[in-house]
Amino acid sequence: MRLFLTALTALVSSQFAIAQDLAPLLKSESDRVAVIEKIKPTVVAVFANGGKGGGSGVLINDEGYALTNFHVVQPAGPTMQCGLADGVLYDAVLVGLDKVGDVALIKLLPKKEGAKFPFAAMGDSDLVREGDWSIAMGNPFLLATDFTPTVTFGLVSGVHRYQAPAGIFLEYTDCIQIDTSINPGNSGGPLYNMKGELIGINGRGSFDKRGRVNSGVGYAISINQIKNFLGHLRAGLDTDHATLGAVVTTQTEQNGIGRMQVTSILEDSDVFRRGLDIDDEILAFAGRHISSVNHFKNVLGLYPRGWRLPLEFRREQVRKEVLVRLMGIQPKEINGGQPVIEPKKIVLKGAPGPQGPAAKLYQPKPGFANYYFNKVERDRLMTAFHKHGTFDTLAGNWTIEGTVRLKKLRNESKVKIDIVEEKDGGSVRPSVTLKIDQFDYTVQPLKDKQPPEVLKLPETSGGLLSALYLYRLFLLGGDKNFPSEFFHGGHEPFYPPPPPQVDDKAPPSLASQRIETEVIVSRLGNFMVKWFFARADQKLAGFELRLEDNEDPCEVYFSDYRPVEGRMLPHRMQVIYGSGHYGTFTFTNFQLAAK
Repeated sequence: MRLFLTALTALVSSQFAIAQDLAPLLKSESDRVAVIEKIKPTVVAVFANGGKGGGSGVLINDEGYALTNFHVVQPAGPTMQCGLADGVLYDAVLVGLDKVGDVALIKLLPKKEGAKFPFAAMGDSDLVREGDWSIAMGNPFLLATDFTPTVTFGLVSGVHRYQAPAGIFLEYTDCIQIDTSINPGNSGGPLYNMKGELIGINGRGSFDKRGRVNSGVGYAISINQIKNFLGHLRAGLDTDHATLGAVVTTQTEQNGIGRMQVTSILEDSDVFRRGLDIDDEILAFAGRHISSVNHFKNVLGLYPRGWRLPLEFRREQVRKEVLVRLMGIQPKEINGGQPVIEPKKIVLKGAPGPQGPAAKLYQPKPGFANYYFNKVERDRLMTAFHKHGTFDTLAGNWTIEGTVRLKKLRNESKVKIDIVEEKDGGSVRPSVTLKIDQFDYTVQPLKDKQPPEVLKLPETSGGLLSALYLYRLFLLGGDKNFPSEFFHGGHEPFYPPPPPQVDDKAPPSLASQRIETEVIVSRLGNFMVKWFFARADQKLAGFELRLEDNEDPCEVYFSDYRPVEGRMLPHRMQVIYGSGHYGTFTFTNFQLAAK
């Protein structure tokens, strides 16, 4: 009996020890199943109308916006159908395109107006490391006939990978490499971390050449890259990726350490105007240390055309940080000051036209994936801006008075700005006059056949007088005063400058000056203007005016907003042209007359 009890005790102890050993594994399995159950409703099966073809996607907000691949929507056309795990087939419409980065934004239409969709929270793909577990979900081989997604589970096998484009499209930069199984049909589907956060969009795989069979190497576009383009995609844009305007190669030193050296540069690029030249060494871009050509391409590919980002370079032993405007990959032309002319109208090759209920949400226009959503975003932003005050009843003459400190001078001068519209026969002739002490400048911004140097007065300002007239037009009527072009330009970083330094203190870093903005792009005659609105409160943070596409603009920065007769107006204005600070204005008196 004693022997039996001893054996029984040993068996129970053994089973208890096994249970204790298995407990973490069982909990891990249970947690994984719970996460999958939570995120499964966010996965989208994407089809062309009529159920042809197929791919995957993922919902990213409760309004029905979903991410997928460009190569998934290309054959589907501007409208499509999407199935969710609830077994329901929804109509959907194309919103925005990123053909270079192989991303598309679509919108599912609810069956009942106002109904909300489940969606996945976006994570931080910069935190992803080799060896992390990941979950992929989607519609491989079109197995999701009832729209229930297939689930696969595996390791992140590489980060910061680069996959070369096909021509100029479908370039995967700084992407996530996974052994989590993906196959044809998974394209556009989500890659999650173990918290159920969206960290990437699956799109490419290394397949066995004898048959499109997964070989254990897949690639996901990082969600942090997509976040940079999301404002452009929501605005219905056919967005573009960035180039620097310079060729960089790795030069190996005698000690074996590589240095990133500029070997050629475009003289009409912004980076050249900011001081970069051949043989300079690139040290960092957008806050990341650059160590190789592959690394440089990876980092550059994360950002849209037109953004401004910090670049650090070294010439001999002198280090310098500059803010550069990024050029684009897809060609665009400016034709005599007329609206942007695209190389050709955006047509999804072989795709049908808009069909079904979603067709009412599609409006084609050259340069846009879907102009309908651009108008939605533009009107939303302008409505929010007008909460700070409207000026449409103040179409008379304007006078603004105060002081100005030019360049880096310590002393201030009195300043007076007059913006008037005088009748000239049956037409109106606007003019802007700037008086600084005994100096007077006057410009008629809309007068025909004026040389550019007149429109750019005062000297070294880049066109402040013309800019002030455009600012007045913008406040008075918005899109009504810019019939050539007035559209939402997505999201961009913006860098309001600190007060000019008059002592030996080092200026703050560019990264510390950055704020996030939404952009309106407008055109009137030869004038091209980008208006920047702080995303925090939709106040106008500033704008840039230029006459030619590849030239330095007149940069105007607003701050110190205070109420003036029920309207918020900036009492401080800084003007920068090129790499020089023209002046800092402090306004003390506004006289804005009614018509």
